[in-house]
Amino acid sequence: MSRAPAARIDRAQFALAADVAAALLAVSLPWSTSATGILAVLWLVLLLPTLDLPRARAAFGEPAAVLPVLLWGLAILGLLWGDVAWMERLAGVGGYNKLLALPLLILQFRHSPRGHWVLAGFVASAVALAALSWLLVLLPGLPWRGKDPGIPVKDYLSQSAFCMIAGFALLGAAVDLWRRGRVRLACGAALLAAVLIANIVYVATGRTALVVIPILMLLLAGKAFGWRGMIGAAVIGAALASLAWASSPYLRERVLKVFDEVQAYRTQDAITSSGLRLEFWRKSVGFVAQAPVLGHGTGTMPDRFRRAALEGGGAASVAAVNPHNQYLAVAIELGLVGAAVLVAMWLAHLALFLGGGLPAWTGLVIVVQNMVSGAFNSHLFDFTHGWIYVVGVGVAAGMVLRARAPAAGVPAA
Repeated sequence: MSRAPAARIDRAQFALAADVAAALLAVSLPWSTSATGILAVLWLVLLLPTLDLPRARAAFGEPAAVLPVLLWGLAILGLLWGDVAWMERLAGVGGYNKLLALPLLILQFRHSPRGHWVLAGFVASAVALAALSWLLVLLPGLPWRGKDPGIPVKDYLSQSAFCMIAGFALLGAAVDLWRRGRVRLACGAALLAAVLIANIVYVATGRTALVVIPILMLLLAGKAFGWRGMIGAAVIGAALASLAWASSPYLRERVLKVFDEVQAYRTQDAITSSGLRLEFWRKSVGFVAQAPVLGHGTGTMPDRFRRAALEGGGAASVAAVNPHNQYLAVAIELGLVGAAVLVAMWLAHLALFLGGGLPAWTGLVIVVQNMVSGAFNSHLFDFTHGWIYVVGVGVAAGMVLRARAPAAGVPAA
């Protein structure tokens, strides 16, 4: 008779430990790839003893949980028709493996009341990163300068992604707090959001972020205030963009450099960042046309680019490992079938987050950011950006489904 209560206590202890590990995993994302990898393994070890079949069945009844596994399964099948060495094929699966954590996080936080620990930990960690970045900018005499000017760790792409996601999560919180009459807290959240987004404009401008920010502004205004809010957001956003353009030479340099790089690529076949993207996309479309339905097989993408690299100088001679486009990266290896599953996964996650509430808004920010940036980067395959998506969407989706638990018949934790 004593074994059942003891088993329940052990499971509860493991569940608490797994929640703490997930929160620490989210906190580590802006800072250390090694810490994130270690914490991901620790989280999985602690989570496994808490799983049971009935809850797993309920979780895998959701398209948001099934489609990431389906995309991974298609990548496993893609091993069979690849024409490269097996080591390269298996290496290609690595970009997909983290997707298996997504349904587990959905399952975990569908039943745990501590999802806010994870989201709050991520936002707090991003705020700390931005604060340290501003400190490096404002105090140039410090003996430690970070990796680059204003970038303490990792790179400007990661830093701008962290600042953007956390900034818009805080803006969503500010709107919610304002509606509830908590004016001081709302102003504090909005001020922190401004500090984060200003870091993108003045310190670490990821050019993809400049495309995503206006979309998120319109979405937030539309969700909060309807179509009138979207018009107001467009006007205010245009004014703020003009102010940022006039006051940030760094921003102007980052944007105008795109046009210079494209022109140099077209006229001189110069090796530039923007020019190489155009070259990679041109070649990628050709690769997809060669095997449009199921692609060339998992792990074959680097080999395709190596074969297509021309001798001599110029952009055409550069051999890429991916096309800097998530849609094309999947389509090259898994064809239009794989690309369709990828888009279906994004749309399923998008649909899940169209309702109200801060977890739904945070999840929507992450999905929109990933879908838009997918046109310019293969972020799902990257370690840091891929884990941002998996952790953020998995936890937020679990919280949204938990909020619907009474209607769905899901037992409380």
